Amino acid sequence: MARETSPASSRSGRVYEALRAGILGGDYEPRQTLSPGELATEFGVSLAVVREALLRLVGEGLADRLHNRGFAVPAADADRWQEIAEARAVIEPQALRLAISRGDLAWESRVRSAHHSLSRTRPHDAQTGHLSDEWARAHHDFHRTLLEGCANSALLDTFERLWDASELTRRWSGRAAPTRDFAGEHAALEQACLDRNADRAAELLAAHLGDTAAALSALDQG
Repeated sequence: MARETSPASSRSGRVYEALRAGILGGDYEPRQTLSPGELATEFGVSLAVVREALLRLVGEGLADRLHNRGFAVPAADADRWQEIAEARAVIEPQALRLAISRGDLAWESRVRSAHHSLSRTRPHDAQTGHLSDEWARAHHDFHRTLLEGCANSALLDTFERLWDASELTRRWSGRAAPTRDFAGEHAALEQACLDRNADRAAELLAAHLGDTAAALSALDQG
C-alpha cells in the first residue's frame, strides 16, 4: 500500500522546487542569505516547512548552512567548485579516450542521437529567460553518452556525482559568458568522437570543462 504524503511534506516539496528553480535560474545571487523567516512569509508556510526545504538544498550543494546565521546561496569562489572542476578535467577526458577505443557502432549512433537532441533543444525558457530544464537534461545526456562507450560503471558513477555537484556552477558560468559558443563546442566534440580521434576529443573536452571553470572565476571577480 502506498504511503500518503503529508500536507507539510507536500508544502515543503513545493517550497524546495521553487527555491531550487530560483537558485539555478539566477534569481538568487552567490552568497545571498536565505532567511527562513522571510521565506516562510513569502511562501505562506511555517518555519519548519522552509527549513526542511532548505536542508534538502544543502544536501544537494545548492545552499550552505551557516553557523548561527541560517542559510545562504553558496559562494562562487568556494574552493570546492574549483576542486570539482579539476576532478572533472582529469577524469572525463581519460574516460572519453576509453570510450573512443571501446565504443561500437551502437555507441556512435547514440552519440549522434544525443547531439541531435541537444542541438535541437532551446537553451533558454521563453518566459523566464533562464536556462531551460529540457536543455539541461539534453546537455547531461550528451556528455553522459560520450562517456558511455568506456564501459566502466565506476567511471560513469563518478561522472554522475561530479555532474550533479557542478550543476549550479554550470548555470553561473553560462551567465558569466553569454556569448560562448556552446553549440560549436558540442558539435566539435561529437565530430572528434565519430572520427575516432581520441587526442582531439580529449583536448576539446578538457578545454570545454576548463572554459566553464574560467567563466566561474570571472563571475567571482566581477
